[in-house]
Amino acid sequence: MTTRDLTWVAGGSGLVGRELLRQLAGTPVLALVRRPLNGLPADERRDERVVDLQALHADLPAPRRVFIALGTTMAQAGSQAAFRAVDFDAVLAVARAARAHGASHCGVVSALGADARSGVFYNRIKGEAEAALSSLGFERLVIARPSLLDGRREALGQPHRAGEAWGLRLTRPLAPLIPKAWRPIGADRVARALRLALDQPGPAVRVLESGEMQTLGAP
Repeated sequence: MTTRDLTWVAGGSGLVGRELLRQLAGTPVLALVRRPLNGLPADERRDERVVDLQALHADLPAPRRVFIALGTTMAQAGSQAAFRAVDFDAVLAVARAARAHGASHCGVVSALGADARSGVFYNRIKGEAEAALSSLGFERLVIARPSLLDGRREALGQPHRAGEAWGLRLTRPLAPLIPKAWRPIGADRVARALRLALDQPGPAVRVLESGEMQTLGAP
């Protein structure tokens, strides 16, 4: 694997991260995970490393690009400090490591409403992470801000998210009536839109709002 063809993916156990690994099948990929992945078809071009995401080793192979799909919820994290450790510290640590290893392109999954000045803690941390990533000097940074992700987390071995599940039950039947910017979005569309946008020419930083991803990420 060379710097010009390798992709790092962090967060492969989540909805979008798993879709990224599926869509990148057959290409050189290094999956950076905290625990072994299950349920993915074998792929001889995918290397899986169980690592501490906040202390990545210097001997990792150099990537051309990195996708970061890390995230938790306040309910799962249990405290604001624990939430920040995943959604800010780990995200930034992976991006810094990728940049230090020579990555020129970065795609990250943030969230609808991310704003470093927000009074809502969740949105503020997401916004602060976006701002920190923008300062790392990537040639191309694409930030995806999806609305409510539509997918079955339990099938991936992830904890049940009661609030998310309730929201999906309410909104799925009404999806055609909800503006694209707010309606639930499939993880496959987010992954596809992020990949396509990262490979397109454009400004150093591009923000993909959920409505745009509904179209860009369509099969």
